[in-house]
Amino acid sequence: MKLFSAYTLCFLLTSFFSRMYAQSPFDFIQLGISARSAGLGGAFTSMTKDQTAVFFNPGTLATIDSSTVSATFMKHVLDISSGMAIYTLPIEKNTTERMSISAVYTTYGSFDRTDEFGTVTGSFSSNNVGLMGTYSNELDSTLSYGVSAKFMYVTLDDLASSALAIDAGVVYRLPASRTNIGFSLLNIGTQLSKFEGITDQMPIDVRLGINHRLRGLPLLLNFSLHHLADDADAFFDRVGNFSIGGEFILSKVLDLRIGYDNYVRNATSIQGQRRLSGFAAGVGIRTAYVQIDYGVSAIGTAGSIHRLTLHTSL
Repeated sequence: MKLFSAYTLCFLLTSFFSRMYAQSPFDFIQLGISARSAGLGGAFTSMTKDQTAVFFNPGTLATIDSSTVSATFMKHVLDISSGMAIYTLPIEKNTTERMSISAVYTTYGSFDRTDEFGTVTGSFSSNNVGLMGTYSNELDSTLSYGVSAKFMYVTLDDLASSALAIDAGVVYRLPASRTNIGFSLLNIGTQLSKFEGITDQMPIDVRLGINHRLRGLPLLLNFSLHHLADDADAFFDRVGNFSIGGEFILSKVLDLRIGYDNYVRNATSIQGQRRLSGFAAGVGIRTAYVQIDYGVSAIGTAGSIHRLTLHTSL
């Protein structure tokens, strides 16, 4: 009965993601995205020179030029909140090797514990934590690769489950064409401990992305296919999981972003009540010491997710 109640609670808390993921307790690891990537609709697989892109493709880390710290706070619906932090370790001169460490957390707040008659007998909480280390390097001046190892730990009341997983990715850069192409495999791993012996699936994801900076126009276009490993009845159902985003560089200190995720739109809305579900927008402000990014993503009738990211070089 206790395990049934725990899984029922998890389902209710994540109902607006019910079609987006495979109902795994480790789905939270896919929410570790920055405000910039959120504003671009999640089309971030081929993004370079942004360390938060390691959550989409660890091969992007080799394009980072300096040691940087980034922190993101995300406000979800109800009392659900999440955060992410990443630190690119000091960069040695005359080497293309890059390493970073990062963490993701999600908390669902506090809940009343009741008996079978509905009498409140106490309270409990649910929290998730993920830790990740990334290594990236260049094979040549145009091709970089990366690998991440991650540990995930999920708690629900006095139940707990953990898992190990790896990410792998490559980025091919075409400087003359102002174009980058990225490919990644995410969350390939195994469960270490289980909720009372029940095996859960890993949220495996396969991504392919491209971005292109237009000539003569301050616009960076991003396109990504994701969830390519999901079960689908037809090929076109699978490639329907796409994101597209545009970043307008308005000045030296201000960027404006807009994005759309077709997967989110289909997963979080019903016909006739879709409204702006799947659409996203954001803004970036650069100063001499810190970069501030804000992004908001619409998820249908469930509301919106707001993200704030701060970056600073060390």
